[in-house]
Amino acid sequence: MQNYIDEAEKVLLHTYNRYQVVFDKGEGVYLYDIDGKRYLDFVSGIAVFALGYHNKEYNDALKAQIDKIIHTSNYYYNLPAIEAAGKIREISGMDRVFFTNSGAEAIEGAIKTARKYAYLKDGRTDHEIIAMEHSFHGRTMGALSVTGNSHYREAFEPMIGHIRFAKLNDFDSVMAQVTEKTCAILFETVQGEGGIYPATEEFMQKVRRLCDERDILMILDEIQCGMGRTGTMFAWQRYGIKPDVMASAKALGCGVPVGAFMMTEKVGENSLAAGDHGTTYGGNPLACAAVCKVIELFEKQKVLDNVKEVGGYLGECLERLAEEFGCIKAHRGVGMMQGLVFDRPVGDIITRAMEKGLVLINAGTDIIRFVPPLVITRENVDAMITILRESITDAVFGES
Repeated sequence: MQNYIDEAEKVLLHTYNRYQVVFDKGEGVYLYDIDGKRYLDFVSGIAVFALGYHNKEYNDALKAQIDKIIHTSNYYYNLPAIEAAGKIREISGMDRVFFTNSGAEAIEGAIKTARKYAYLKDGRTDHEIIAMEHSFHGRTMGALSVTGNSHYREAFEPMIGHIRFAKLNDFDSVMAQVTEKTCAILFETVQGEGGIYPATEEFMQKVRRLCDERDILMILDEIQCGMGRTGTMFAWQRYGIKPDVMASAKALGCGVPVGAFMMTEKVGENSLAAGDHGTTYGGNPLACAAVCKVIELFEKQKVLDNVKEVGGYLGECLERLAEEFGCIKAHRGVGMMQGLVFDRPVGDIITRAMEKGLVLINAGTDIIRFVPPLVITRENVDAMITILRESITDAVFGES
């Protein structure tokens, strides 16, 4: 394995500090490295592999599409894209869909939608977008511009401009940033990289009313928290509101690179038009075949029911663990998107867990994030807690 890692460091651009493992295959909720060691996966490719690995129906659907056609162009129609867009409309209640290759591209499209929507109203190009502090929306220039962490942005300034930042769940801070130029308010329904912070129902509803009153677009980033992770297909569906624009990706394709931004009919009729936006690969038949099968399997396998039941159990177990260890300062999250906040960096705990056969990931230096496949069982949760408890004990008190 070390030989492969050494070769990777010679040929890959060093933009990641990778864990010292080379994964070879997956089965269910487990990953296997090239030496055959098995790991319980509570990362799922960062909230991507919602259905787990080697799902036969999913794999067969992709193989069948590969044998038909993988790519044409958006200058032509293709059946999987039409079917996938229809299924997305059904599960989201949104009206118009644009397929992308990633979540960052979906955010880029959402930003352009908001700017064009405002431009068509008054012809001005100085409209502002309000985003949230501690947010994360991607690494492209537009997505970085609305990411509320200066550490990610500072080396790449200047950003696209006309972005203001408020605090999630602090409506007064949002109002303090609103001007006559505000065209959109953009935020994650549950902040992921920023520390697993769910938006409150009160905050969501106040922002929705503000946007309605002033014809401002409410844009929700559901790239990580969407597609069932919180117990509803999209996290905002728990709050009795609906966004004007939404970004999705990650579990939308369960491993095939695909994202989407979607909007209401009103926004679709008054924003992007022919020539305003495009993509070579977005919405190709292979990616959209994946989307179709994912949505079908979510219903067939009753994934949302499992998230509610096992996700609740996961939360209870993490809460008890937080009470057990004084080094754990807080537990927060919802469904199968949860986090433990420690009083120290968590890198050593995560490394020790991996050595014991458990894959975890951080969210910031002091938070362990739990975003497992949505098909995990209570037994998987118990196994994870056992290894995590041992890893915390070893890291904090020294190996026994």
